[in-house]
Amino acid sequence: MEYAFLLFAFVCGLTVKLVGIPPLVGYLAAGFLLNFAGYTLTDELTTLANLGITIMLFTIGLKLNVRDLSKREVWAASMIHTLTWVIVLSTCVYGIAFVASEIIGNLSIQSAMLIAFALSFSSTVCVVKVLEESGESKTRHGRLAIGILVMQDVFAVVFLVVATGKLPSIWALGLLALIPALPLIHRVINRSGHGELLPLTGFILALGGYHLFELVNIKGDLGALIFGIMLAQHEKSTELAKSLLSFKDLLLIGFFLSIGLTALPDLNMVVLAFIFLLFIPLKAALFFGLFTALRLRGRTAYLSSLVLSNYSEFGLIVGALAVSIGLLSKSMLVVIALAVSLSFVFTSIVYRGSHSQYHKYKHVIKRFEKNQRLKEDIYPELHKAEFLVLGMGRVGKGAFNALSKLGDVNVWGMDADRVKVKRMASEGHNVIVGDGEDVDLWDNLDLTHVKLVLLALPSIQDAMNITRQLNNAGYTGKVAAIARYEDEVQELLDHGIDKVFNFFTEAGLGFAEESLAYVNAPRAE
Repeated sequence: MEYAFLLFAFVCGLTVKLVGIPPLVGYLAAGFLLNFAGYTLTDELTTLANLGITIMLFTIGLKLNVRDLSKREVWAASMIHTLTWVIVLSTCVYGIAFVASEIIGNLSIQSAMLIAFALSFSSTVCVVKVLEESGESKTRHGRLAIGILVMQDVFAVVFLVVATGKLPSIWALGLLALIPALPLIHRVINRSGHGELLPLTGFILALGGYHLFELVNIKGDLGALIFGIMLAQHEKSTELAKSLLSFKDLLLIGFFLSIGLTALPDLNMVVLAFIFLLFIPLKAALFFGLFTALRLRGRTAYLSSLVLSNYSEFGLIVGALAVSIGLLSKSMLVVIALAVSLSFVFTSIVYRGSHSQYHKYKHVIKRFEKNQRLKEDIYPELHKAEFLVLGMGRVGKGAFNALSKLGDVNVWGMDADRVKVKRMASEGHNVIVGDGEDVDLWDNLDLTHVKLVLLALPSIQDAMNITRQLNNAGYTGKVAAIARYEDEVQELLDHGIDKVFNFFTEAGLGFAEESLAYVNAPRAE
């Protein structure tokens, strides 16, 4: 990647971050600025962008519970949404072409349907990025959104197979041999340790899945995703995903730059892209209507539909294929690319205030809820809990175990990861599934006996939001939180948290105290 690409990405990313906008918006802007300055998309940048998408799909698979895809709210919502959207939008696009042919040009109904199908997908890159930055990938609405994305990826693969006539090879049946090979792959991951070999192992597995599927004429990205899903139950899957996080984020910068470098739009293209952007609220409303009709809670339906309200990089793939077979013009591909870029900006900005928006309008949103609840949406109960630990990661679980050993206190834990909670509950621990930023959850939990809530969360923004939700729910006890950096401590204190522990400082202090106690202890006779 040329130095100018990195410099523009850094400057634009930092600039938008300083005004409170996610950096990916800056990366998109950098691509268009580079294009305007005369730079073009290079093979090296394309390779990096594709690699970033492959690694991202692999890490999605590592976090995905395949049973989530079998739920009606996932497969039914994704199928009905795609069919309805294609019918509605293709009719609108065809109508626009008939009325304003000087802007959109003459389009056949088949071309209009292809544009609608290309814009039916939600962006895996944008959605996962937004969910990870907000720490919500394991929440109910986060898992629902990712399930929808996976189903849409399958639709895209089926379309590419049908449109190109490129059927899977007979050797694709050999992929079933991966199932008995799983124990060997697990041993390789275990032997890779915890250092620099672990992310390299992740790269090998992700790219191995990609190329293995490509060899049998199946889209390689699907192979990376499936490899991740197969390894999701491994005990080191979370650690493996975290080891790839920085690499994935860096490589995805190439993807965002490549969108802007695809082509430079003229005025008509910009106008048409903004017209397509006006349909995003319709996309979100359609998702919301389907989710609530399928008996999801209003909050889950609202947050999921909001994060899915964008267009996808798969739209560019579908559009490029349509151009190659003569069904769309190259200018329309530029319009789709611009619409995708603008939709990323829309989602990144709007979703930042999604929880406060729900809190403000929840009485309106909850009117669309069905009376009958899905099993997963029934509120849990706290039985006379005195201490509540939010976040059952290494820090939270350590605090939970330490408090539990006191013996005379009632300690409960809460985490959004349903699999983790189920495992801890089977071990006899008092744990519940819950999203700490869910105001409805706090309104339905009995916090009468809770003296202290410990927020063992990596994001200080989450900690501040949860503290606000606790106050709104009438909680009168104390709140403690952890911080990874010294400059975060005061910010947390300013937002009403009673006690903040610097993670690294407190870990060092605890290590020193335990060591001194060991040195001063009398020797055993």
